[in-house]
Amino acid sequence: MLEEFKKFAMRGNVVDLAVGVIIGVAFGAIVNSLVGDIIMPIIGAITGGLDFSNYFAPLSSKVTATALADARKQGAVLAWGNFLTIVLNFLIIAFVLFLVIKGINRLKTAEPPPAPAAPSKEVQLLTDIRDALKNR
Repeated sequence: MLEEFKKFAMRGNVVDLAVGVIIGVAFGAIVNSLVGDIIMPIIGAITGGLDFSNYFAPLSSKVTATALADARKQGAVLAWGNFLTIVLNFLIIAFVLFLVIKGINRLKTAEPPPAPAAPSKEVQLLTDIRDALKNR
């Protein structure tokens, strides 16, 4: 059974998938930093300091805090601003991935198929004989 597992784990698809997941996690961290550290501050500056991540609706009368972290400690809250921020992050990540994949596909331009090889001397001779017999 150990040998069978070794064969399974070392198959190309499993190893490729593992590498893809690791690269995806690293790429996700880069894009999260891009969104959190560059794009969202620019959006905040344009909108006058608007930060969606702290918007919530209290679901209990016990919640009186104005910050999301404090409100969660007091009771149930509907953190719609945090959800909106995560959806925005996802859309930006998906768009960046789209651009990366589009760029990679552009680099992978398909080479034109090679021209068929010229027929061998024997094939050429047989073709000439056939054509001569047709013309009789």
